[in-house]
Amino acid sequence: MVADLDEKRLSAIKALFPDIQTVKDYNDILKNPAIDAVVVAVPTNFHFKITLEALQAGKHVLCEKPLAMRPEECLQLGEASRQAGKALMVGHIFVFNQGIAKLRDYIVSGELGKVHYAHSQRTNLGPFRYDVNALWDLAPHDISIFNYIFNSAPVSVSARGHKCLGGNLDDLGFATLDYPDNIMVSVHVSWLDPKKVRQITVVGNQKMAAWDDLDVEGPIKLYDKHVEKTSVYYETYGEFQLLSREGSITIPKIGFNEPLKAQAQYFLQCIEKNQPPVIADAGKAADVVRTLAAIGESINRRGELIKL
Repeated sequence: MVADLDEKRLSAIKALFPDIQTVKDYNDILKNPAIDAVVVAVPTNFHFKITLEALQAGKHVLCEKPLAMRPEECLQLGEASRQAGKALMVGHIFVFNQGIAKLRDYIVSGELGKVHYAHSQRTNLGPFRYDVNALWDLAPHDISIFNYIFNSAPVSVSARGHKCLGGNLDDLGFATLDYPDNIMVSVHVSWLDPKKVRQITVVGNQKMAAWDDLDVEGPIKLYDKHVEKTSVYYETYGEFQLLSREGSITIPKIGFNEPLKAQAQYFLQCIEKNQPPVIADAGKAADVVRTLAAIGESINRRGELIKL
């Protein structure tokens, strides 16, 4: 079954899938005992309400990111899923991207050495949202990625946003996230950019890695580049005590998968095995929402550092 308030959307779905039942009231889905699981893909401010109602109706739930508008609501949904004995999963789709998995492998294995910093860019000209700003729309992807590859949530954030188009919502934003082990992360998101960019760079003291989601031939590149301190002493030119080492660039073979399909398969596996979705559960969702809330607070305070 599918529910939508827009008759044109329902007609389009019916044309694609003639056997599907279409309704305008989502409660018709929640009341149907033949439905085991639901996907919640509605405006963000309705995520908490509908997800909670679905869990209380005895349904497994996969909800689009972010899971809710407040971290406390995410944790409340997690408790509701435990009480109902149902799987609750948030759509942090990029943790199912094989390029991101490879990036995490490089970090966990120590291939990059000690990570100094990382930065991401997620930009395009539109699409524009009217329920949340660009940071709440786009940054959950990058925050969930960095939390995944660093196996931690940030400990502090600072951010600036800008309303270029004259509306009430920030069209672009720059956020700095501080992670444990002195790792600094920069996140740039925008609805107002000439190019569609989906990139992440991670810099270690031994090697560096870059991910480009739009590069279908080689989304991951491993750079054998680092900086070394020379033992030679220069009396005057201190900068010459640091030497850059240039090595080869490796493009590992990354098996193609459709992250959305992998996410759906994982959700179904959790239901079949009666186990929680550990890599995208309510706790992970709360970490992302807590960070987003801190970013919003920092923007309101003109970039002030906010500790989590």
